[in-house]
Amino acid sequence: MNAAHIHRMARQEDLNAIVAIYNSTIASRVATADVEPLSAESRQTWFDEHTPDKRPLWVAERDGEILGWLSFSDFYGRTAYAAAAELSLYIHEKARGQGLGRYFLTQAIAFAPSIQVHTLLGFVFGHNYPSLKLFEAFAFERWGHMPRVATLDGIERDLVILGKRVA
Repeated sequence: MNAAHIHRMARQEDLNAIVAIYNSTIASRVATADVEPLSAESRQTWFDEHTPDKRPLWVAERDGEILGWLSFSDFYGRTAYAAAAELSLYIHEKARGQGLGRYFLTQAIAFAPSIQVHTLLGFVFGHNYPSLKLFEAFAFERWGHMPRVATLDGIERDLVILGKRVA
């Protein structure tokens, strides 16, 4: 990744760009199970649930433009799972292939123990080969395979659960 980017905690004024990057992946039917664009207003509660000390939402910015984001989210919402977090990673189309995904995963793996997260999870469509390759390059293992659990444009798709112990 170009060293000129800034990695920081997301701010309220970033929400529109975060949602726009997310929405830009919907049409490909590769990165998300959402099939219609979301509004920033509909993502406000999700945004507010991210805090620097428990479940951060980071952005990468260059020249005032958000290039991508990574979020830590609670897994399954039960107390016993507090040491596990799901990672979501979305990169602006023009910033893909420049190492930003690798940068974000490196940072997330190093940071997780400081927020008492010992297990990182990724939920990736089985046909999302670039994301599977990225997570597996960081020694995430395939912990689960859920065949044909999503239907996108009449095509049934698999979901792969990737996991990594970090502490």
